[in-house]
Amino acid sequence: MTVLRRLPPPRSNSARNPAPTFQSPEPSIFNDDESLDRKIDSTNTTFSVKTPSDNLNHGRKVNIKTYTEVSTVVKSRKLDSFTVLLHLKAPASHSQTSRAPVDLVTVLDISGSMAGTKLALLKRAMGFVIQNLGPNDRLAVIAFSSTARRLFPLRRMSETGRQQALQAVNSLVANGGTNIAEGLRKGAKVMEDRREKNPVSSIILLSDGQDTYTITQNRPNYEMLLPLSVRPNESSTFKIPVHAFGFGGDHDASSMHSISEASGGTFSFIETEGIIQDAFAQCIGGLLSVVVKDLRLGIECVGPTVYIGSLKAGSYHNRVMPDRRTGSIDVGDLYADEERDFLVSVNVPVEETSILKVSCVYTDPVTKEFVKLEGEEVRIERNNDVAKISIEVDRQQNRIRAAEAMATARALAENGDLAGAVSALESFRKVLSETASARSGDRLCASLEAEVKEMEERMASRHVYEASGRAYILSGLSSHSWQRATARGDSTDGSSLVQAYQTPSMVEMVTRSQASLLGSPSGQRLLRPMWSSFGSQPKPR
Repeated sequence: MTVLRRLPPPRSNSARNPAPTFQSPEPSIFNDDESLDRKIDSTNTTFSVKTPSDNLNHGRKVNIKTYTEVSTVVKSRKLDSFTVLLHLKAPASHSQTSRAPVDLVTVLDISGSMAGTKLALLKRAMGFVIQNLGPNDRLAVIAFSSTARRLFPLRRMSETGRQQALQAVNSLVANGGTNIAEGLRKGAKVMEDRREKNPVSSIILLSDGQDTYTITQNRPNYEMLLPLSVRPNESSTFKIPVHAFGFGGDHDASSMHSISEASGGTFSFIETEGIIQDAFAQCIGGLLSVVVKDLRLGIECVGPTVYIGSLKAGSYHNRVMPDRRTGSIDVGDLYADEERDFLVSVNVPVEETSILKVSCVYTDPVTKEFVKLEGEEVRIERNNDVAKISIEVDRQQNRIRAAEAMATARALAENGDLAGAVSALESFRKVLSETASARSGDRLCASLEAEVKEMEERMASRHVYEASGRAYILSGLSSHSWQRATARGDSTDGSSLVQAYQTPSMVEMVTRSQASLLGSPSGQRLLRPMWSSFGSQPKPR
């Protein structure tokens, strides 16, 4: 995992000689985005179709694997519920020169509570982001307090663009209230009005407070904070993810989590202010390594009397057709080397051996190829041998049980029943300890045990829960439901699951961040990644 160390707060010079802000009148339509460099990144949308038979490089395609819950089933036995694990792994990253460029809009809280050290840390973190974007990436900056303003238009991060972006960020001054909804509205408008689009688009939202303009405390409707244009809907499940960062102990974790969840983004809890740059680094490390766009996983029953009982897909939009013979999961974008695990429950009739066929379709954002892949047919052995339990399936069942226990505990805590919340987490840990994967010493199970125990401690009292427990649990739920890394607090526990889904590209960017903060390459020694595979570490590249 990433070891996070407290750093001395930087000196804030925002009160002395601030750089001039961009004072030109804000246009009514944000269609002044800088043109893309077509020589390097063509926007040609004519797609070719590739299949495995087209000799697609094996290392450049998504890898599909399946596992059945047991190795064999007695021939004369039927099963009403039989679990199959569907495992996806994205290919490694393209070379740095040919990766998919990004359109990134940062929506930054500059309310009065951000004054001083917080604002100085935010400026430093934004400086890191700007310096690590490439000339084909484009960045826009929205600053909000009581109102919102587009501080910097969508510009390519060429040398000139970087200097202008840094000047704009350094001009930030904190004052006023917190109007998250208006900040997001302007951020979404930048995305809506742009004339051209890079292959990858995302919004980063950072706030340290609670929206005091849109949300009512009696019956809060957090969806009101998120513009319709970035929300997925039935016609299009792939929109623009908002990666939300709750800064410090006073932010509204419920609203930030709701915003990220509804848009397909993640929610990170920055408990210790000094880690903001590392948190941003981890996020852009992923965004700058997207190798799969709009992936949809298809499931089809093979045996004539096999039917899908359920799909366990976390927060991913999924559906089972009325005849229960086919289903699908909208996975969306994948970062390089990211992995996804989904559980399918089916019935198994007497003597049946053919269960499922799995396939996926997606777009390669660099080559623009539309890729179709067929996985191997899922079959089960029929004999009288002693059935061997699949550790892979059992491990993922435990991950899903953990997320369900977290959601239950959170609901109980919100209703004032902290004792019931702790009891729900304790019950999960007891069940976990008795599973085959936990007994085998599986690292994921050990990490889940430590993580849930940490959550119990953060529910010790109402004060502790309000201060950090809620945000810690919601960040954990976000991470497990999307199977994507989030930043949480300043934990240095080596068995923590905080970085369980971290990819090599994220590790590399966080390493770069920590080295820059320490001012020397020795910062790389602070990093101890916990790889998402849990079975083996990736080979050095």
